[in-house]
Amino acid sequence: MIKPYQALATDYDGTLAHQGTVSAKTLAAIHRLRASGKKLVLVTGRRLEELKQVFPYIGLCDFVVAENGALLYWPTTGRIKVLAEPASAGFVEALRARGVPVAVGRVIVATVEPYEITVLKTIKAMRLELEVIFNKGSVMVLPIGVNKATGLREGLSRLGLSARQVIGVGDAENDH
Repeated sequence: MIKPYQALATDYDGTLAHQGTVSAKTLAAIHRLRASGKKLVLVTGRRLEELKQVFPYIGLCDFVVAENGALLYWPTTGRIKVLAEPASAGFVEALRARGVPVAVGRVIVATVEPYEITVLKTIKAMRLELEVIFNKGSVMVLPIGVNKATGLREGLSRLGLSARQVIGVGDAENDH
């Protein structure tokens, strides 16, 4: 028999944080969750370094799924596991040469609308097998099959948990 929920998986922007801030009320709820023995998992499209800068309470998480599922991070140990190969430097250079502002993580290549057409044309011209994920004006480029769900599943398996034991909360298109 599967135990009732053992973890909460939550998105950061627009779910845990609003306008870049985690409220005192939300932080108190996180502390109550942790005191109850439940796990807390943060699942975000953000790059890890960026998340660490904006979320000082990252240490309350059992693990973090960052870069829209491409990377796992355990705050208590500092361990990082990259779950996919990064995009080629040639792809990033091609985007920059076309005037596309990009943020490059360990795997993710991110930009914003209205650059999605240039991103898609560049992928096609270079014959790359990449997936483009759209989310509230953000444009995220990742290897095919990498998303928040696959990253979460990988992290949960390391905790000995299944998806049935997790409540997931998110507010956007990439929170599936």
